[in-house]
Amino acid sequence: MIGRRGGRRTPLREVGEDPDYRFTLANERTFLAWIRTALALLAGGVAVVTVLPDFGPDGSRRVVGLLLMAFSAGVSAASYLRWERSERAMRLGTGLPPTSMTRLVASGVAVVAVVVVALVVIGA
Repeated sequence: MIGRRGGRRTPLREVGEDPDYRFTLANERTFLAWIRTALALLAGGVAVVTVLPDFGPDGSRRVVGLLLMAFSAGVSAASYLRWERSERAMRLGTGLPPTSMTRLVASGVAVVAVVVVALVVIGA
């Protein structure tokens, strides 16, 4: 299989040909945008745990904060995998792989928002 060597993924530098540097840099900018999103989620989680007053049932602030922090870790890991898959595809001259990152982030933020609204209503 192309892109494999001894059961391990072949390092990117050894796969295919160097793509136009503009595409590589665009792929990197997209990766960095996802990392900024992950950092914002992490900062939100830390803020919820350390700055906000208690709301809803006991421990709900900690649950929301930890949910945001875990979501941040997931977005961060997924963003690297997306970057690598896209870079590998460009080097091999194949189509870019589909991504579920936008759906993941939109759904995750919606779930957190619904949980927060429910906790605020319960605590009111």
